[in-house]
Amino acid sequence: MKNISCDVLVVGAGAAGLCAGSVTSKHGLDTIIIDREDQPGGILKQCIHNGFGLRYFKEELTGPEYACRVAKLAADAGAKIMTGTTAVEAKKNADGSFTFKVFSQKEKVCYISSKAVLFTTGCRERTRGNIITPGTRPAGVFTAGAAQKLLNISGYLPGKCAVIVGSGDIGLIMARRLKWCGIDVKAVVEIMRHPSGLTRNIVQCLDDFGIPLYLGHSVTNIYGKERVEAVDITPLADGKPDFSKTFKVDCDTLLFSVGLVPEVELAKQLEVKINPATGGAFVDDDYETTTPMVFASGNGLHVHDLVDFVSEESERAAGSICRRLSGAKNSDKVPVTVEKTLKYVVPTQATRGEKQSFYFRPLIVANKATLEARADGKIIKKRLIPFVRPAEMLEFELEIPAECKEMEFALTGGELL
Repeated sequence: MKNISCDVLVVGAGAAGLCAGSVTSKHGLDTIIIDREDQPGGILKQCIHNGFGLRYFKEELTGPEYACRVAKLAADAGAKIMTGTTAVEAKKNADGSFTFKVFSQKEKVCYISSKAVLFTTGCRERTRGNIITPGTRPAGVFTAGAAQKLLNISGYLPGKCAVIVGSGDIGLIMARRLKWCGIDVKAVVEIMRHPSGLTRNIVQCLDDFGIPLYLGHSVTNIYGKERVEAVDITPLADGKPDFSKTFKVDCDTLLFSVGLVPEVELAKQLEVKINPATGGAFVDDDYETTTPMVFASGNGLHVHDLVDFVSEESERAAGSICRRLSGAKNSDKVPVTVEKTLKYVVPTQATRGEKQSFYFRPLIVANKATLEARADGKIIKKRLIPFVRPAEMLEFELEIPAECKEMEFALTGGELL
C-alpha cells in the first residue's frame, strides 16, 4: 500500500476545500485535497442556476462556473486534488500528525499522513425517514438534492407532477426548475409558520410561478404501490395535525427539502467534539476544533446561506493553519455564547483584542430586532436588523475587548411575527 505525506490534508473538494487549499498552497504548504466525487466542486456542479459569486468574485455566476473558478484557484496555487478518493479511517499519531486510510480510483488503497487536517466535508440531506413520514414506500420519493442531480447532471425528469415537502432553498429552487421542465408543481408544504428558505427564493421560485406554499402544514400520508399516486396534506393546530381538514393532492413525485446535516463521522474518529446546535464541530476563531491541528469550515461546520460565505470562512481557516504550522501558538481565548433567541454562534471561542467575524442562526421571526454584543454583561456594540428570519444567517464583525472574560450575543426588541 502506498504511503503519501503532506503538510495539510483537506477532506472535501467543494468550494470550502478548494478555497482553503489555494491559500495553504500559496503559502508554500504541501496540500492535498481529496474528494469521493469524480470531479471537484461539490454540490455546485449540479446547481445550474445563477446567483453565486456576487460577494466573493464580484460577479454573478452559475454553480458550475463558481466550481470551475475555485478549482482553478486551487490547482494554480499548486494544491494536489485527488478526486475519486474516499477516506474511510482517520487516526491521530503519537507525534501529533494524522493518518487517513483512503480508497482511491487511481492509487487504490493508500495512506495519507499530514501535519494538519481541514474538514470541509459539507452536508447530507435529511430524508423521509428522518422526519418519519407515514405511508407506503413507492418509487418517486426523492430528496431535493437527489432530484436536482438526476435532472441537471443525468438529464432525467423525476416525474410529471410533484409536491415538495419543506421550503428549504434547494426545494424552492427545484420547484422553479421542475416548472421550467414542464413538470406541474402542485404545492410546497412547510411544517413551520414561516418559510425555511431565503425570501428571494420564495419570490423568484414560488410567487413568480404561482406555486402555492402551505405554511403550518404537513404531509401526513403517501399513497401508491409501484409509484407515488397522491399525498395527504394536513394543517397543524398547536403543532398537532388537524385531520378533519386534511386534503389529498394527486402527484407522482414527492421531494423532501427538510434540512441539512453536516458530515462529521470522519471527524469523530479524531475525537472532535460536536456542537449539538449546529451538528458540526465546536471551533474557535482559528476554526480549530477541540482536537489540536484539526480544523473545520464550510457547510460541514454549520449550514451557510451563500457559497461566498463558505469561501471566505475557509480562507480564514486556511490562514490559521498556515500560522500554526509556521510556529505560532494558540492564543488565550474567551468563551462566546448566545441568548435564547439565537440558535448558535460560530466560533464559540474568540481571541481578545482581535477583530472577528461571528455567524448566527436566529430562532425568531421579527422586524426591526437588535443584535447586541455583550462583554461581561455590558453592551459594547449593537446593530439594527430590519428583518430577522431563521432562514437567513446573521453575520457580525467585532473586536473583542482586551480585558473581556466572556462574550454573549442576543437578539432583543423587534416586532415578533
